Amino acid sequence: MGTKNKESKKLSKKSSGVEEKTDEMMPKSSSEQNVGGHAEQLKRLQEKDPEFYQFLQEHDKDLLDFDDEDTDDDDETEMDGEEIEDDEADEFDTEQLVPADGKEVKSSTNLITTAMVDAWCSSIHENRSSGAIRSLMRAFRTACHYGDDTGEDAKSKWSSMSSTVFNKIMLFVLKEMDGILRGLLKLPTSGGKKEMIKDMSKTKRWKSNNHLVKSYLGNALHVLNQMTDTEMISFTLRRLRFSSVFLAGFPVLLRKYIKVLLHFWGTGGGALPVVSFLFLRDLCIQLGSDCIDECIRGMYKAYLLNCQFMNASKLQHIQFLGNCFVELLRVDLPNAYQHAFVFIRQLAMILRDAHSSTKTKKSSQKANQSSKEAHNTKGKESFLKVYQWKYIHCLELWTAAICAYSSEPEFRPLAYPLTQIISGAARLVPTARYFPLRLRCIKMLNRIAASTNSFVPVSPLLLDMLEIKELRRPPTGGVGKAIDFRTVLRVSKLTLKTRAFQEACVFSVVEELAEHLAQWSYSVGFFELSSVPVVRLRNFCKSTNVDRFRREIKQIIREIEANSEYTNKKRMTVSFLPNDPAAASFLEDDKNAGVSPLSKYVASLRQRAQQRNDSLKESSILVGQDSSAFGSKITESDDDDDGEDSKGDAVFSSSWLPAGTPKDEESTEEKQQKKKRRKDQQDETAFDEDIVEDFILSSDDEEGSLSDAPSDEEASIKQKPSKAPSKKKGKTHRRKNKKRKQSNQAASAV
Repeated sequence: MGTKNKESKKLSKKSSGVEEKTDEMMPKSSSEQNVGGHAEQLKRLQEKDPEFYQFLQEHDKDLLDFDDEDTDDDDETEMDGEEIEDDEADEFDTEQLVPADGKEVKSSTNLITTAMVDAWCSSIHENRSSGAIRSLMRAFRTACHYGDDTGEDAKSKWSSMSSTVFNKIMLFVLKEMDGILRGLLKLPTSGGKKEMIKDMSKTKRWKSNNHLVKSYLGNALHVLNQMTDTEMISFTLRRLRFSSVFLAGFPVLLRKYIKVLLHFWGTGGGALPVVSFLFLRDLCIQLGSDCIDECIRGMYKAYLLNCQFMNASKLQHIQFLGNCFVELLRVDLPNAYQHAFVFIRQLAMILRDAHSSTKTKKSSQKANQSSKEAHNTKGKESFLKVYQWKYIHCLELWTAAICAYSSEPEFRPLAYPLTQIISGAARLVPTARYFPLRLRCIKMLNRIAASTNSFVPVSPLLLDMLEIKELRRPPTGGVGKAIDFRTVLRVSKLTLKTRAFQEACVFSVVEELAEHLAQWSYSVGFFELSSVPVVRLRNFCKSTNVDRFRREIKQIIREIEANSEYTNKKRMTVSFLPNDPAAASFLEDDKNAGVSPLSKYVASLRQRAQQRNDSLKESSILVGQDSSAFGSKITESDDDDDGEDSKGDAVFSSSWLPAGTPKDEESTEEKQQKKKRRKDQQDETAFDEDIVEDFILSSDDEEGSLSDAPSDEEASIKQKPSKAPSKKKGKTHRRKNKKRKQSNQAASAV
């Protein structure tokens, strides 16, 4: 024991002695130390005291193992917590700043000037000065937090700047900082994966420079929440998108970015939703499972929030959101299947509750009045959970996903349960008022059948619609307003009796039935498949009193019979049985060419439907304005970086500062002129809407004689606005009332 204590005391003395030696050897400033001289001193130490040198190798090997690269990285940045120290940067800032014109400008204590920013930028471009980078990042933090209510930062020596300086700092940092950070970390100039950042996080290079990455991403996120201009936000996100891989090293910042991007994607205007979605997709591709689950759930929730209410102006935006969601699922289909299964199961449970409450309501009709009212209220609430826009749009969303990935083994098994849910929703309340909803469900079933090449019994749902009593007799509610089934789920009772509703129903049934039968117009069993629909269509022709409907139904019957004759002739020449696998390739060449009579008929029906939808779109004020603006914004190429500098200069050219007014206030005259022009445009568009309102309805020449239908003159008289009575007529009317009162008083007196 004594020997060991003596050895430990001896080693402690040597270690204390080497501390003094190393203090003498270590430089006061790392920038002034010569690496070669340090290596020579260590060699002399090894020759002078080999025992102690061996002790260092065993207990402090990091002191001996170093290279030039690590020394440079340690000298570039120094950190105290998460704040950038100001030692070397202060030396850079307090020196005389020499701009391009050669004049010396000294920096102020709390004001950032254009000369300072130009000097930093030139120093970074020329020699990648670490002091200039740190000074610029502190200025960037000051710019992003400019005007915050939390008060001035005690560690920040700058607190004010002009809008010109703010724009210059933002433009340079957003354009150049990604390349600067990748150069400091020795990373590729673009792209990257999560594994690259995880491997980098173990190196000294990352530990020396990660504060710069965090400062850049964190401050940029802060200023994003302060911005109000859509173009400014879009440009900032475009530039930050190149640095998205760095978020793998900062999970907290990653969650905040996803939250902000989801908000911009769901509520933004112009090109902002497109830019936000591209950013989210890059995060999912580069970071994988770290954010894909959160992005799928967040986008699904944002989609539901946008689908609570529906009108013509939101139609295109909701379709865009659905397309983005389907595209995001492509990144990881096995993981997306898990989410799809859970969400489709939720839809099935909601439908099950609605069906069970409907059955309970029917079985409790003989109960007392109080329990009957309770059952009615519960049943109404249950089926309204299904017959609402959120539920229907969810069905359409997953229909689009299954149709897009029907050939993938992960998503194909979901086609059957989704088909059952859609069929159950269509049959839940089989009344004429919910025909628009049933037609949406039928369209979804036709899409699933076409994409999966599987048979779905759609014809019973369609032919049941033709048996309502309103379609078997002439309309008694007048012409009515043109109905866009894409924007309504239910119609009023008065609308059921209008000519516009009846025409829309019959034409829609014919179009969807033709689509359904056209999918199997090249099948061996088409004759047997179409026999029942033909019988029911003939029954409708006999029962209806409207000649226009009778002509429409007879036309589709002729096309079905012609297609049956076409397939019967072809199958007379084959020898295989219907259950033979060779039957799948029957008329495959004709199917690719689309030469069957029913296929040609469906093509003409699609053109007619497109014309009807276009006329409805033109007659809407909201769609005519918002959709055109939305479309013009998203056609810009967001992946093309050409002209990005000019876009940034145009965006960051205003006098906007964080926590300030986004735009200069307009004069009162300009506001009044804009208001007047907007009112004139609305009046002009409203007048056009009155003219195009009944454009899709058939003419009276085609309609024939309808006893209850009003004539063109009567319709025009009804559509004319009533004129206000003139002043002369008003005075005459008041005189007559006065004379009548006087005569009545005289009669009562007598």
